[in-house]
Amino acid sequence: MSFLNAEWRKLALANYAVDPEVLRPYLPFGTELDLWQDTCYLSLVGFMFVNTRLMGIKVPGHVNFEEVNLRFYVRRKEGDGWKRGVVFIKEIVPKPALSFVANTVYHENYETMPMRHTWVEQGERLEVSYGWQKGAWHTFKILAGAKPVEIPADSETAFITEHYWGYARINDHKTNEYEVTHPRWLAYPVESWQIEVDFGVVYGEDFAFLNALAPHSVMLAEGSEITVEPKKKIK
Repeated sequence: MSFLNAEWRKLALANYAVDPEVLRPYLPFGTELDLWQDTCYLSLVGFMFVNTRLMGIKVPGHVNFEEVNLRFYVRRKEGDGWKRGVVFIKEIVPKPALSFVANTVYHENYETMPMRHTWVEQGERLEVSYGWQKGAWHTFKILAGAKPVEIPADSETAFITEHYWGYARINDHKTNEYEVTHPRWLAYPVESWQIEVDFGVVYGEDFAFLNALAPHSVMLAEGSEITVEPKKKIK
């Protein structure tokens, strides 16, 4: 049985090209940075959990909720192939129980904050925004065309959206690994975006430099049903 079943919907992704040395201290044991055309990406991602079920059970008050995370991309050699995955600097959710379960079971770095979102479709335009409060409110908003299109294989968008493993550092010699399953997504054509985030306040001084850095690309994916599979330890 999957650990978690849900839908991830309206994923807003802002991708920053960063110096790989910024992320090396955060690499879990057994992984290495995964680059796209020699570029190291760090992504701000906002989306909705919808119809969420933990071990097949809907927990009242924890079925539909926002998440915003800051993540980067890694890979791990297994046999003759590579597993491509993500590592989270921090994941923000609005419910303390979500943070407790994720931090305890998967050794992730969740933090609970007040959150809000808007999805507004008017004619041929779609506006999606996510907000979270730490001191002031921080927001990430995208305006896009309302008709989603297929994501081309071997594109930058495919690279960003098709990492199917999660890795979380336990210590210098152990890492949690878990699989995330979903089909290839559709994406909306982004027309404009607005990011009002104090990265130093939300994510720590290591990431305050993002305040002065424009994202290399911004994407909006429709999402789909997903599963999060049980973890295993890499030693």
